[in-house]
Amino acid sequence: MQLRDGAWRLPPAKKDLKVPILWKWSSRFTVAAVGLTAKVWFTWLNKTKVYNKNILLNAIDNRRKKQGLLTVSNHNSCIDDPGIQGVLPVKNYFQNITSNMRFCSAAEDVCFTKDIYAIGFSLGQIVPVVRGAGVYQQGMDYMVDCLNLGRWCHHFPEGKIAKDQEYIRFKWGTGRLIADSKITPLVLPIWHVGMDSVLPNKRPYIPLMGQHVTMLIGSPLDFTSELNKLKTLKKSQMEIRKRLTDLVQMEMYILRKKAEQLHFERPIS
Repeated sequence: MQLRDGAWRLPPAKKDLKVPILWKWSSRFTVAAVGLTAKVWFTWLNKTKVYNKNILLNAIDNRRKKQGLLTVSNHNSCIDDPGIQGVLPVKNYFQNITSNMRFCSAAEDVCFTKDIYAIGFSLGQIVPVVRGAGVYQQGMDYMVDCLNLGRWCHHFPEGKIAKDQEYIRFKWGTGRLIADSKITPLVLPIWHVGMDSVLPNKRPYIPLMGQHVTMLIGSPLDFTSELNKLKTLKKSQMEIRKRLTDLVQMEMYILRKKAEQLHFERPIS
């Protein structure tokens, strides 16, 4: 599979390959600028309530050595990823961003359509994924490599923005990220409500102020035992991917009900 010209700019995710110093510092600047802007927008200009934030911070800082972290969330607007970044401590934007900040999947036909976009998003640790190209494609390989290095990856299992908050079957790439990692990553589900009020899914796509956002961090999921069981039963790779994806989806929908209850029952002041 080949991405269109100019779409792939991320340095190889290999432990034995050095990242050029210019790229490294440009990436640090980009991540810090986006993170700080998101923090101001979601903390000061809007009201964001985060439940179980300590679980996310603990997963970033204290998971076992060499274990990757895979966070998954619903996708309701183009500002979802920066919104999640905005709840992190400021230090995360500056201290070893390959460890403390996520690598995030994004639609190649939206974020990587021009060279300037490709470079900018890549510097922000965004990984292009081609919708419809299947689970074995360059972007997904890159995410697996990152998880194998013990990094944090964020993925949107729905595969597109659910503009009407409809239920969408999760794509099996989620299961592949879990199944193909050398060490089963820690999976952390996140459900947020209200992101689309900060950036509505309609023109002119202007971020708003004074909106309310609720973010609920779920309990960490360890699929090591389930994965070993599936392998013992000699399940095919497709069956394994489907099973793991289905389990993640069930956990996410339980989290959704709790998040919506917290959001809509919270009084608006």
